[in-house]
Amino acid sequence: MAFGTVRIPAPHGHLEAILKEPDVAPRGAGIVCHPHPVHGGTMHTKAVYRAAQGLNDAGLFALRFNFRGVGLSTGSFDEGVGEQEDLRVVIDWLLAEHPHLPLVVGGFSFGSLVGLSVGAPDDRVGAMFGLGLPVGLDQRYDFGFLADAGKPTLLVQGEDDEFGSGEELASVVAPLGAHVTLVRIPGTDHYFEGRLDELRETVRGYFESGPGSRVLATI
Repeated sequence: MAFGTVRIPAPHGHLEAILKEPDVAPRGAGIVCHPHPVHGGTMHTKAVYRAAQGLNDAGLFALRFNFRGVGLSTGSFDEGVGEQEDLRVVIDWLLAEHPHLPLVVGGFSFGSLVGLSVGAPDDRVGAMFGLGLPVGLDQRYDFGFLADAGKPTLLVQGEDDEFGSGEELASVVAPLGAHVTLVRIPGTDHYFEGRLDELRETVRGYFESGPGSRVLATI
């Protein structure tokens, strides 16, 4: 399995990223967005790393990157607006590198909002995933737009997530449609502490043989 650090050109300079290829013939390519930069989120956050491993396990190229102003990426935090533009730049770059592979986009926490918001209306994105969605009553984020996306979408939530429990997310997901799959992992928090292996396996299973596999190439 080969991997490497790349610098993706962006309007503000460049974005630091890591791209890892799977051990098998690639079935697709996936992008994982990291949690809130102001609170220490980077592409090296454990849940981001494990999700990327899950994508690799399912036979996808996995790309994780630092938003503007994080790590070696240029620019500065832009309240989620510029971060969505960063993701569009990354999508363009990855599809230019692998134009014939189906694309999966998602992220963790703040990164889930960015990934899902950009991926939902983009016809180039075949499937999506969100991990640790901030849906608690004290959060300002609205994921209702997923109802119109229509594409296979995996949502994974720690049952005791302090930014939105599994039960809270279930109430949000209920009206969204059958294309959205919710997996609630018991006994863990927002960061999937103690259950990171289960997180990885959930991502793998969804894109290896679950609903997300339907949009991927056949090996």
